[in-house]
Amino acid sequence: MTEKFTNITIITEFMLLGFPDDWLVQRLYATLFLLIYLAALMGNLLIITLTTIDQHLQVPMYFFLKNLSLIDICFISVTVPKSIVNALTNSNSISFLGCAMQIYLVFVFGGTEFALLIEMSYDRYAAICHPLHYEAIVHRDACVEMVTASWISGCVYGCIHVAGTFSVSFCGLNKLHQFFCDVPSLLTLACSGEHILEDAFIILSCCFAFVCFILMVVSYVHIFSTVLRIPTAKGRLKSFSTCLPHLTVLMLFLLSSITTYLAKNFKSSSLKLFMSMLYTVLPPTLNPLIYSLRNKDMQMALGKLIADKNAK
Repeated sequence: MTEKFTNITIITEFMLLGFPDDWLVQRLYATLFLLIYLAALMGNLLIITLTTIDQHLQVPMYFFLKNLSLIDICFISVTVPKSIVNALTNSNSISFLGCAMQIYLVFVFGGTEFALLIEMSYDRYAAICHPLHYEAIVHRDACVEMVTASWISGCVYGCIHVAGTFSVSFCGLNKLHQFFCDVPSLLTLACSGEHILEDAFIILSCCFAFVCFILMVVSYVHIFSTVLRIPTAKGRLKSFSTCLPHLTVLMLFLLSSITTYLAKNFKSSSLKLFMSMLYTVLPPTLNPLIYSLRNKDMQMALGKLIADKNAK
């Protein structure tokens, strides 16, 4: 019994070793992350501002988009600022509690975003397939209830995974070859056979996400079949233009999430770092570009905002 627990390590902090030890390379990473972070903040804050002040954007689709931008700001703020500070100060440590909070918040915001994307697909389904009943289906109270449900589901999702991850005993060193605390890296430090619970949670999460994805695929099959029956090319183009940005964001989020968990099988630490950046950094940064560049209503609202500023 004594020998079984001799290798268990009491860890009070973790060392994040995702960046190379070279001083210059660390500064380059810090500069790159800072530019990306500022771009994500400005893009998402711009969407929040436009969808709040412009009266033409006071509809359910833009209400969901505003909440998506808020989640993206929170999501990228969990990991990137800490990594920038670590790179600039040559400090790779993060406390045990800080690591647990990082994992919890990543799952909270990631789970909330996924739930919100499902709700946004339902909004598009109702708008295109049932236009006459749209206002009765997706009214203001329903939107608030759906967004609230997505935040609650994200919080529950975070609690489940942080409990599963930190229910294990750690037998390895406290070194994580990552720029933030993530579950795959932590499970490599767990004692043999002790991460079965978290593995089960991950499998169940993947199964649930797959079922949700199938439901979204079915909804988009109905959407596209309805759009193709629209008699005018202009009407079809307008309907497609409201769906394609959401579909692009959804695929970007799902693919980058999946690659994160595949990355634990890669031997190259640089490849692991790149895959993790896909999940935590890329979606929050590209979402504003995907929605604003292809959306005429957003472009008109931005042009109006700039014109009002110049007039003053």
